[in-house]
Amino acid sequence: MSTVNAPHVPQHTQNPVKARQLAEWLIPDHEWRPASIDAVAVLPSFASKMHEAERACGATYSELSHEIQDALVLRRLQQMIHTVQLNPLWRERLAGAGILGAPASYAQWQDIPLSDKDVQRDFLMGARPGMVVPLGRGGFEVVASGGTSGGSPLEVVYSLRELQDTYEIAGRFMGVHQLGRYLQGSDPKWLLTTLADYQMWSSGTMVGGVLQSVPGVNYIGAGPVTAPVLEHMFSYRGPKALMGITAGIAILAELGAGMSQEAKESFRVALYGSGVLPQRKRTELLAMYPNLSILSYFAATQAETLGLQLDANSPYLASVPGLHLVEIVDENGRWVKEGEEGELVVTRLHAHEAPLLRLKLGDRMIRRPRIDQPDLKTHQFEFAGRTGEVLHLNDSQYSAARAYEALRDELRAVGAVDLDEVAHEFQFANHRESKMLTLYASVDDVISMSFRTESALGPYGMREAWLRALPRSLSLFNHGEANAVSIEKTGYQFQLVFVPRHAPEIERTAVGKVPLVRDRG
Repeated sequence: MSTVNAPHVPQHTQNPVKARQLAEWLIPDHEWRPASIDAVAVLPSFASKMHEAERACGATYSELSHEIQDALVLRRLQQMIHTVQLNPLWRERLAGAGILGAPASYAQWQDIPLSDKDVQRDFLMGARPGMVVPLGRGGFEVVASGGTSGGSPLEVVYSLRELQDTYEIAGRFMGVHQLGRYLQGSDPKWLLTTLADYQMWSSGTMVGGVLQSVPGVNYIGAGPVTAPVLEHMFSYRGPKALMGITAGIAILAELGAGMSQEAKESFRVALYGSGVLPQRKRTELLAMYPNLSILSYFAATQAETLGLQLDANSPYLASVPGLHLVEIVDENGRWVKEGEEGELVVTRLHAHEAPLLRLKLGDRMIRRPRIDQPDLKTHQFEFAGRTGEVLHLNDSQYSAARAYEALRDELRAVGAVDLDEVAHEFQFANHRESKMLTLYASVDDVISMSFRTESALGPYGMREAWLRALPRSLSLFNHGEANAVSIEKTGYQFQLVFVPRHAPEIERTAVGKVPLVRDRG
């Protein structure tokens, strides 16, 4: 496509008409509404449209105004609806929701039904009837997740050509807007991952594809490491960043004990890939590695880079412009307002052949103000916990993440214990039949912590702390429905139990993750 006849649209335009004209020029009508499966198979990639937008506006895609980005993404979403309507299963699903054509606006886009893991399984596993371009044509990659939350494996299908595009887009964004400020100087720069790339049920393949595409760094796909292996890699000259699952990052404080000071000082960025890194682990890591910044790399098997923490002092996650449409929605699938919490919903924009619309990933997020800086314009959100991390007390639902924070604050306020400082890991166990809710916390000295806490609280103080904390942890849609009196009437007992590190009371998944909640029926 030549930019000679492109409409003149400056990168900073806030004119929605000009932005729409540019989007319509970038994705012309014959591509916008493909006539057949054969036509879909040869559609120009969305990445090519992003590059054309950059050339037309004379700026990088991340610098383009929100109006231009929004117009192009909406045009792409409309194209996706036209594309999936070539597939009978998608056509039936959309028609059942009253969707007969492409949405004219983002408000209409929100009418499209949400997809869950069952839809993903029905459309993209087995015979894979939801693929627009059949698998038999080749050129696809199947990526699998072990289903650590639900217990059932889950697969998703990507076009290889589009997968490589997304690796480059996300890798370039990481290099410019996240790692660039930390990996500086003339020495070689290193980016390592301890994700297990050899396991089918691992996202190591996809994340590794992104990390390999970060410009100016040397990549090492190490897999799980021992202390000697970590020391060997950290002995290489130059600053280093390392990405792993939360447990894999937490253990680096132990693995670095015998490392030289020079090697420790070369460790600049730790990227943890899921969940929440306990404050105790952060403290240990920062004590071991004096130049370290700890950042979140939020990803999923269905989306290799969803949100990147750009500033260690802010928990906000920035989406990679042009990679996915990231939505934070209420129970009706409508966008929540800034500052409100909702469910994370993702639509991959680079998916001509195997699209999956409005997929719920099982995470809860808080919508935050978008970034509107000269060099970066994108959306932000903040992790609020897994959707399944809910404490069910009879008919009321409490956010486990908020329950932990509220109980931590209660115990800290009375001088009993600071769970953030002493706990290596923690997990709620909800025994519904016996009506016992327990927070297990692994600590170095069980006897000392137990005695200190009981002495500070007295015989009834722990229960009172729970009764004050739980009402503050009601989910957004249940707020105000319970108080200390109504919680008393549930008949539940509450306890905080300290256990040694690696104790069996705190259960782990097959890949070493610690779910925040274990329901026991």
